[in-house]
Amino acid sequence: MMENALEIKNLCKRYERFALDQVSFTLPQGCVMGFIGENGAGKSTTIKAVLNLIRHDSGTVTVLGMDSVKHDQEIKQLLGVVLEDSTFPAFYRAKDVNAVLQGAYPAWHPEQFYDYLKRFKIDERKKISEYSKGMRMKLSIAAALSHEARLLLLDEPTSGLDPVVRDEVLDLFWEFLQDENHSVLISSHITSDLDKIADYITFIHEGRILLSERRDELLDTLSILKCPAGALAGLDPDAIVATRTGAYGAEALVRRKHLHGNYTLEPVNIEQIMLFFTRGDHK
Repeated sequence: MMENALEIKNLCKRYERFALDQVSFTLPQGCVMGFIGENGAGKSTTIKAVLNLIRHDSGTVTVLGMDSVKHDQEIKQLLGVVLEDSTFPAFYRAKDVNAVLQGAYPAWHPEQFYDYLKRFKIDERKKISEYSKGMRMKLSIAAALSHEARLLLLDEPTSGLDPVVRDEVLDLFWEFLQDENHSVLISSHITSDLDKIADYITFIHEGRILLSERRDELLDTLSILKCPAGALAGLDPDAIVATRTGAYGAEALVRRKHLHGNYTLEPVNIEQIMLFFTRGDHK
């Protein structure tokens, strides 16, 4: 039986003004999951809970078949992590990052790390404080890929990168996935990146999971219907996922299999699905 790379069940974490509420989803081994949602929806909080950077109130997290709390140290050896903010001290240079991580990871490969630095055109002589946001992100990606990780947890890894470098980074993740034992969870608001590499899409909104499905199935079963606002009432309720109305009519995110009759439908992409859920009325 294929092992799941990540299983999150009924994860809860409460703050004064925000809560993760029964968050559950599964990332199969060998796959890429795009983790989407608006700013403040709970993406980073979920990733931090997986990493035990915050203590969750209830629920379970299983990483590569191991309980995330009981096997924290074993799991961390097998994770490549890229957070939106650099986790390295500002006064470090690349050689300092190499020295620290060589001590932390038995499987650390200095030659691989320095190869990535050259590939990314990172100046090894500069302090991290002198790097742009994009350079700091590329340094974190180089580190994540240099110690034989089996699961990458990526929080906005292409944020701040120009389109050419973003494409290069996505190629690196694709190379990583050529090993069927490797998996990726990528949180991103750049949905065009997810259109290129994601096998699954999990959507979180206000701390709750609204959907978690295969990307191809999601795009194959959903469409956009544009019509007069009054026409929505005549649709099968099971067909409507979310709606948006305006001065000139309405549009609905619909499940095609529940539509009865002839309608002109438009294809949908991940960004549009996200907008329907965050700015429209959904069931």
